[in-house]
Amino acid sequence: MAELGSFAVMAAFAVALYTIFTGALGGKTRRHEMIVSAENGLIAVFGLLLLSSACLVYLFVTKDFQVKYVAMHSSWDLGFPYNVAAFWSGMEGSLLLWAFVLSSYGLAITLINRKRRGALTSYSHAVLAAVLAFFTGVISFYENPFARLDFVPADGQGLNPLLIHPAMAIHPPMLYLGYVGFAVPFAFAMAALLSREMEEGWIRATRRWTLFPWFFLGTGQLLGGKWAYVVLGWGGYWGWDPVENSAMLPWLTGTAFLHSVMIQEKKGMLKVWNMALIILTFTLCIYGTFLTRSGVVSSVHAFAQSEIGPLFLGFVVLTVVSSSYLLWSRRGLLKSRNVFESPVSRESGFLMNNVMFLGATFAVFWGTMFPVFSEWVTGTKVTVGAPYFNKIMVPIGLILMGLTGIGPLLAWRHTSGKSLLRHFLIPALIGLAAFLGLVAGGVREVYALISLSLCAFVTTTIVSEFHRGALARRHSSGESYIAALKTLTFRNKRRYGGYVVHFGIVLLFLGFTGTAFNAETDAKLRPGESKQIRDYVLTYKGDSREQNDSTIDIRAFVGVQKSGEPLGTMKPGILTYYKRPDQQRVTEVSIHSTLREDLYVILEGQGEDGVSFLRIHVNPLVSWVWIGGFIVTLGTIIVMLPDGKTGGRGREDVAAEVSHGHEVKA
Repeated sequence: MAELGSFAVMAAFAVALYTIFTGALGGKTRRHEMIVSAENGLIAVFGLLLLSSACLVYLFVTKDFQVKYVAMHSSWDLGFPYNVAAFWSGMEGSLLLWAFVLSSYGLAITLINRKRRGALTSYSHAVLAAVLAFFTGVISFYENPFARLDFVPADGQGLNPLLIHPAMAIHPPMLYLGYVGFAVPFAFAMAALLSREMEEGWIRATRRWTLFPWFFLGTGQLLGGKWAYVVLGWGGYWGWDPVENSAMLPWLTGTAFLHSVMIQEKKGMLKVWNMALIILTFTLCIYGTFLTRSGVVSSVHAFAQSEIGPLFLGFVVLTVVSSSYLLWSRRGLLKSRNVFESPVSRESGFLMNNVMFLGATFAVFWGTMFPVFSEWVTGTKVTVGAPYFNKIMVPIGLILMGLTGIGPLLAWRHTSGKSLLRHFLIPALIGLAAFLGLVAGGVREVYALISLSLCAFVTTTIVSEFHRGALARRHSSGESYIAALKTLTFRNKRRYGGYVVHFGIVLLFLGFTGTAFNAETDAKLRPGESKQIRDYVLTYKGDSREQNDSTIDIRAFVGVQKSGEPLGTMKPGILTYYKRPDQQRVTEVSIHSTLREDLYVILEGQGEDGVSFLRIHVNPLVSWVWIGGFIVTLGTIIVMLPDGKTGGRGREDVAAEVSHGHEVKA
């Protein structure tokens, strides 16, 4: 089975090379047989990588420890779900997953676009095949997951204990659906440049293909945050880790792209800008893949140093140079049809949004790579920590939060003073009232005051948009208010689904703001002793120690009271995987969670005479991060839903838009 899997990857590499040739030739000559041949090539690559992936899963399930990759990442005591998840737990398998996911995108693009065959689709097949050729080549010649050992170990080393968690079982595939998916709009952008088909068709064809990876990349980061929060035991869900940052970078530029393409679709503007954005986004996806596999940065998320790092760096450079040259050579075909007419317009709002996202991208990139740059220049690695990122990113985030409420309410071309007053008076007053109420309630953290006030402001703008639209719809159609809301949302999915996404972002910011009020303390307790933190009193009751086939499980029993009311017993623990050569220890965090705050308790160790060392955190508003992520998911699903048969806008839809005060101008 290992030999079959290895052969399938090598064959996929050969077919991908063939598909580059036929796709490029089909795009240049418009020959039907070449275009079809490129399509068949992508389908064949998918089939071969599916076979290879199935072989690797089979080897894990049957625990064939003669295969080196299986022996390093599995063991007899590993359950079935995590045997499957072990597929992507190491370097070799993760690269195979990367290639398989990309081939799946290629299959979907091929099947969907068969009725629209032409130079654009043919060139896009060639670009996707080029990326596939790179990854299958790396797997075939450098990181083969099917390599065999000269002997058969009695047992495998086992999966890294930190990865034995449901969030980590689905976190990497989610991220890969995001990372890999941005190859699709990149491929169509390059195909548009190569074929000189520069109208907005390529954007409309790939809008959902951009939303899809954007959604999964964001969801993957949230799942990673959840994993870090409940497994790593450092008290938070985001630590500005280099690998966390590398996933954030393409999400930031992808978000900017999703906003700015609206201007190109509506007004025929920012054509060069949008091409540059999608090039940058895909490049950052490859850069993130390079960062986790090169050993350049140290991270709990990264793989060990590997010889493929220079290959990925070379691929990044090749991507930047070739795509930038292509964009420069076609710049004359990307002239805007319109110009910005007013700084108080939706176009200007979107442009400011893009500038801030690009500023955030540069700040995160610079902070992530500064230790590497400093070592190159001075020979000394200077680490940049969370204070730098927070100092830069918090103000940028607050500006973006404000634009979330302001931008969608501005009209195209120009917004009159009367319209500004009508749309922003009530939200501004509510935001101001929230600010004054928070000050009166004792809140003195400046950024927290601004953030919570903006949350109130943006929420009011979103609610008012839904309310005005529903009233106009009810007036024109006679529907009930609830029915009007439903119809309004699903007949204008892109707009109102976007508002739902924005509301999810508001809730995320609400959760992020809670970090301004965090509290933590260390406790050294004997049985019967207590420790107070804010309104909580924690009493140490004792511990337990159990040993099973693979771990030693130590638990501390901590009784909790809040304001005199008992909340139960928390059981933080430490698991020691004594069979592993490194005797790895993993914390088992205990969390008491409410909508207001989390009580977060970690057992850090034990001493003599029954002493336990605890770290205790009170983390306000964390639950709203997870709730906000769910709302963003819901909104993105609404936006991605296919248009119905009645896709056009009826009179009531126009009436709803006019009632919003958006001046419709030619």
